Amino acid sequence: MRAKIMYFVMAAMLAGYFFLAGDRGFALIGIGTPLTVTFGIAVLVLPCIGVWFLWQSTRFVRRANRLAAELDAEGGLPVDELVRTASGRVDRASADAVFAARRAETEDTPGDWRCWFRLAVAYRDAGDTPRARKAMQHAITLHETTPAPAAG
Repeated sequence: MRAKIMYFVMAAMLAGYFFLAGDRGFALIGIGTPLTVTFGIAVLVLPCIGVWFLWQSTRFVRRANRLAAELDAEGGLPVDELVRTASGRVDRASADAVFAARRAETEDTPGDWRCWFRLAVAYRDAGDTPRARKAMQHAITLHETTPAPAAG
């Protein structure tokens, strides 16, 4: 729940920044000189990029959460089997062992989005966020392109 609150606070702050930057961009364009119009357009590009990035990130998280909910309903969420130090940090050897098991599972069934989801969690636990994001994106793509099983 704390992560959701932080997300909404940050998104609101970014929206405020986008509004203020956009307002300044339009003000510069309104002055009308070639230099200020150029700067105004350049200032408007930043909020556009920011809005696109925020939208893509929000979309990714919502889709990943949808997969997590579906996997939870199936009882297939990975259990936390990581060894932790007294301070709560994940033991590196433990994370590597879990990662190796998840990678082997994914190599055995590369078309299963559930395996890719669990691999993404293992990447994150191992501290490799870029690969975790790519694995989760692959899980999302597989989930969206795999036909749902027929109800019987």
